[in-house]
Amino acid sequence: MDLISYLCLYKIPKPIIMNTKLTLTIEQEIIERAKEYAKEKNRSLSDIIENYLKALTKEERKKKITDLGPVVKSLRGSFKMTKSMDYKKELGNRLEEKYL
Repeated sequence: MDLISYLCLYKIPKPIIMNTKLTLTIEQEIIERAKEYAKEKNRSLSDIIENYLKALTKEERKKKITDLGPVVKSLRGSFKMTKSMDYKKELGNRLEEKYL
């Protein structure tokens, strides 16, 4: 059976995402302006806030990953791997040489 037939016959389950209620304390004027903005954009206020929080936390996660120390930053890009190189295998070989 080819891949397309397989995918057509067997549905791959989607992950279950559960929404949870959240209570926020925000100034009344800001709430009113936000509701007006959401109405103009044809979106729910919950959707806008959820997408903002996703973007915010994604940036923080990305920032943590890209925060490199000065030594690592100076070495970044100095080594080019060939496409055929198996990094895990190479690392295993080097560690065997070092410790065995």
